[in-house]
Amino acid sequence: MTQTNLVNHTHWDREWYFTTMDALVLSDQLFTEVLDELEKHPEANFCLDGQISVVDEYVEIHPEAKKRIQMLVKGGRLFVGPWYTQTDALIPDTESILRNLIIGVNDTREKYGQPMMVGYLPDTFGFNAQLPTILHQVGIDNFVFWRGTNFRTQMNSVYFKWQGLSGKDVYAANFPFGYFTAQIDVESKKNLKEFVDKRFDPAADFEATHAKNTDVLMPSGIDQMNIIKNIHQTISDLNKLSKNHTVISSYPKFIDKLRQRTDLPTYQGELRLPTYARVHRTIGSVRHQIKTDNFYLEQKILRRVEPLMVIAHKNGLNIGTGLLIKLWKKLLECQAHDTLGGSVSDNVAVDIKHRFKEANEIADGIENMIKKKLAEFLNLGDHDVLVFNTDPFKFSGKKIISLTTSSKNIEFDGLERPVIIESKHYPVRHHILMMTPRGQEYTDEPEYYELKFEGNIELPALGYKVIHFNEGKQPAAELLINSDSNKKNEIQFENQRLNFVNGTINYSNQECQITDAIQLLDSGNDGDTYDYSPLGGDHERALDFQNAQVEEINGKVAVLIVKGTSKLPLHLEDRVATNPQYQAVSYTLRLSFDEQGLIEGKLDFDNQVYSHRLRLKLNPQIKNAKTIAHIQDGFVQTTNHKISDDWEKEFVEKPVNIYSFDKTVSIVGENKHMTFLGKGMKEYEAKNNGLYVTLMATTGQLGKPNLAWRPGRASGDTTNQGHVMMATPLAEELGQNRFEFALSFAEKKFSEHETSMLMHRWLSPSISYQMQKLNLFINRLDNKIWPTEDNPVIPDSFSLLEIQDLLVAAVYPSYLDADAYIVRIQNPTKQIVKIPEDLLSKADVVNALEEPIQSDGTIGKYDMITLKFKY
Repeated sequence: MTQTNLVNHTHWDREWYFTTMDALVLSDQLFTEVLDELEKHPEANFCLDGQISVVDEYVEIHPEAKKRIQMLVKGGRLFVGPWYTQTDALIPDTESILRNLIIGVNDTREKYGQPMMVGYLPDTFGFNAQLPTILHQVGIDNFVFWRGTNFRTQMNSVYFKWQGLSGKDVYAANFPFGYFTAQIDVESKKNLKEFVDKRFDPAADFEATHAKNTDVLMPSGIDQMNIIKNIHQTISDLNKLSKNHTVISSYPKFIDKLRQRTDLPTYQGELRLPTYARVHRTIGSVRHQIKTDNFYLEQKILRRVEPLMVIAHKNGLNIGTGLLIKLWKKLLECQAHDTLGGSVSDNVAVDIKHRFKEANEIADGIENMIKKKLAEFLNLGDHDVLVFNTDPFKFSGKKIISLTTSSKNIEFDGLERPVIIESKHYPVRHHILMMTPRGQEYTDEPEYYELKFEGNIELPALGYKVIHFNEGKQPAAELLINSDSNKKNEIQFENQRLNFVNGTINYSNQECQITDAIQLLDSGNDGDTYDYSPLGGDHERALDFQNAQVEEINGKVAVLIVKGTSKLPLHLEDRVATNPQYQAVSYTLRLSFDEQGLIEGKLDFDNQVYSHRLRLKLNPQIKNAKTIAHIQDGFVQTTNHKISDDWEKEFVEKPVNIYSFDKTVSIVGENKHMTFLGKGMKEYEAKNNGLYVTLMATTGQLGKPNLAWRPGRASGDTTNQGHVMMATPLAEELGQNRFEFALSFAEKKFSEHETSMLMHRWLSPSISYQMQKLNLFINRLDNKIWPTEDNPVIPDSFSLLEIQDLLVAAVYPSYLDADAYIVRIQNPTKQIVKIPEDLLSKADVVNALEEPIQSDGTIGKYDMITLKFKY
């Protein structure tokens, strides 16, 4: 006889085809009933879906419930946390997933009691191979989930040890039939024998026979489903009908049982196979604008706002971590699996966009406050510029400096070879009001320019310095378009060349010549907001580039601008119609070399057609190559698997060879490689010696049935009984779309460390500030941040901390100690790394929750370390 451990829970999507406010209304009734039922029946317990955000939102409208929740959590009757939101596990940055846990655990402890320390993600669409490593950073040694397993090729057991690339493993419990395996609802109770015979016992048998399991986990709940009323009686009735014996359990109790076992198999790798459940392998390009917004906001917080807060604190300006946590929560609310995946209604997409807007306002406001107040502390004039370096290593190279000046005749002291890359002119304004100590006065406001300069500068590590400029006799160098058709459409950096000849973009260096190095490809998308799906009778076609021109600085070529226009079928049905309707789409690709020899690309695509997929094809011409993708704090080699014609016998969705990456993906030969670096792109396919990076996959439907790669019902419930099809015109992403990326062609062996540092430096931001009064709305808060008295005296140049040749993933104020800051160092390589003794002596080694741990400063392969420094 098998013992079935029944866990009563509700799965709570914060939003989907319904909004967060809709979910809040549902929680008002349901969560209240949960509390009432638990207080009436001491034998019952309940799991509130492992995310504390929904509990916070309920308590906001029911403040009287907080003490009730605290009592039930303390008694082990109500399980909340550890996540803030139920994260997507493939698209977010490592730090985002980690902060989701840190904020979730800290919030739960502070407000309600001990969180459920279970890595619980019951509905996320697949999992990166490093999630066990991330869970260990907060002391979680287990994982409970649904999707992504294959018991034939991965592990022949629903319970196993899942090992991260670091070697750290977690006890993993999979429910192959979903979090609704033992869904005992009102209808099930009415037909309990049928439920036991056709659903409950077969599921228990399956779990028992996949390895020798005498105890199996049976989750009972579904989306927004209420607690099982009078559960003791229900279990008693069930045991009279079942051949198995059922007990009331919880996820922590069941994990305790797994910890006692010594026979669990071990598996290492991602969990993304669609054997028993869909994982939506092509969701990484749906609603690409949401994914791009997420990427830029992550980078803004991690590379700008947080280190600026640390620099500011050391120089006498304290901005509360509460504001920073509120910013993170806005982002984390956008990273739930449906939300970040994009499988939501347009109504929800508008809400997501608004949260990104609010988060960016907080982030920009914090940065504005720090820059202006530090400029005040330094008593800067309008010809001084405060320039920051938020990386903990000295910087020497190009940065962008923003200025507002009365003319373009500028000479710098501290910025070498400055070039104007952007210019905006403001004409004279007459009769402008001034508030003076004498009262209201009127004056004429002179013309001025808002300029962006790019130039070479040296900056201290994790700090700032002040540079100066003066009015010169001649205009500064400026980026100019060359329209001379007799000039070569070519740019060069040392021995590398890019040119446009006869409609193709070509690359060459001393070792190779590549024709058609970069192409744009387009095909119809018969899919929905969950998946791309090919359209029968359609084919992927190359989009032609017709012409090119160059931008010059003082006669020197700097940027290759390649343009094209193509006529594409307007609607999906036009792709296979006898008399199709066409619409022109235009696109511009700007290519330039940076100072390290990276090819930087900016593609502007004016999307005017519906339901299609746009991909970037790169042709590195490397034979017998392997593909290595950067994922969260690590690298994995991906291999294309042969897919049988009868794949539907084993899989519920075609296991296509389309994979996820975090920031880079490389085609690697023995002594050469090409690396693609993307800002927000997350999906690639490697085939025919080429790399295909998906830029966007547009669609007009939330969910569609019977896709070529996904047979059967529609995802999104749209073809369920009583549901309707739901149009998503916003997911067509019409209008201008921008994609930013970089390429590295290297004639040497691939290095995980060098690629990581290349990526990190490429994403290094330019941050500067000028105290000026010509335009107080360039920075939104400038006109409301008033000067203060008794400012601290701070130096013209400052450096807080220097760390050389290590990948610093985050520098941020401590959440628990107002006089400390946190530095997290990643080791995304297979080599062991040692923290230098002089650095280690200045810090305490802690886990991600800032709890002290024993460490000699060694970072194992594909692992990370957290250091806590006192200011």
